[in-house]
Amino acid sequence: MGFRLWLKESFPVDQEALVKISSEPIPNHLKRWWWALGGAPLVFFVIQVITGIMLIFYYVPDPENAYDSVAYITHTASFGWLIRSIHRWASNLMIASLILHMMRVFFTQTFRKPREINWMFGVVLFLVTLMFGFTGYSLVYEQMSYWAMKVGTGIAGATPLIGNWIADFMRGGTEIGQNTLTRFYLFHVVLLPFLIVLAMGIHVYLIRTLGVSELRFKGDEKQEKKTFPFFPDHVYTETIIVVIALILLVSLSLLFPVHLGDRADPNVTPLHIKPEWYFYPVFRWLKITNLSVGVIAPIVFIIILFTWPFIDRFFQKWFPRREVGFWTGVAGMITLNMFLIWEIFGH
Repeated sequence: MGFRLWLKESFPVDQEALVKISSEPIPNHLKRWWWALGGAPLVFFVIQVITGIMLIFYYVPDPENAYDSVAYITHTASFGWLIRSIHRWASNLMIASLILHMMRVFFTQTFRKPREINWMFGVVLFLVTLMFGFTGYSLVYEQMSYWAMKVGTGIAGATPLIGNWIADFMRGGTEIGQNTLTRFYLFHVVLLPFLIVLAMGIHVYLIRTLGVSELRFKGDEKQEKKTFPFFPDHVYTETIIVVIALILLVSLSLLFPVHLGDRADPNVTPLHIKPEWYFYPVFRWLKITNLSVGVIAPIVFIIILFTWPFIDRFFQKWFPRREVGFWTGVAGMITLNMFLIWEIFGH
């Protein structure tokens, strides 16, 4: 009894706040797990943080030793291959789950007033996560990742007006070298995780403040209650999603472990340079266009995506019955998937 009293006095907990959170009403549509995937990216991010800390103990951010340190992790360190595979697959699954979540929000139009700013922070979170994946892939310093880094900084350098400054900032100079790897390491380990945590924090805060949009479907009118409690109902749904995500992650890591390619050689250009799959649409687009012109389209796409709630409001005002925003999204998804498949099977 004395210990419990001491703990209560030393670490006071607001019981009313806990009761309020646990009894918070959740819209009925979130009983369906495919509408409740918003927490999956957070799960995969936490896994990346844990496995990333393990990898830091062995990784050396130096051009002379980076590849050897990754080789040691992969071939010598106890379960190093598994930790590295889980880290890599968690990155891919985080991006995939973010894409699915953004598609759900887009096509259910839950970005509309008053949730415009939350959508914008979601887009920022997605872009930072893409950079998180790019910098992590580059740190391996194998042949493909080295040239992906070189091509990536070259594409950044083609950005109008500020391209040269961005490229030099990323490289730490005019060429790929020691400064580049050091900067990518700092981006990946310090700056980008901080930005992800910040964007996630603001995103979740706005969700808690504004509430979750209620979606109504055919048959829902028969239900007497429009909401259900956060605890234990929604916690149970999220727990199932987490368990399934972990099973999928471990299965992929065991069945398709991450391999290590050849050591980076700046003097030998690979016959076919391939980025990670989530950059395939942009990579294919740049293949069929001039670099200085082609780099503008992704920038315009990002601006449109970022400001979409306001563009959608314009469509609502001038074309209220034509679902222009919805069909614009469908056309965009078809185009992106077309470029993705083209890059996968094309040459």
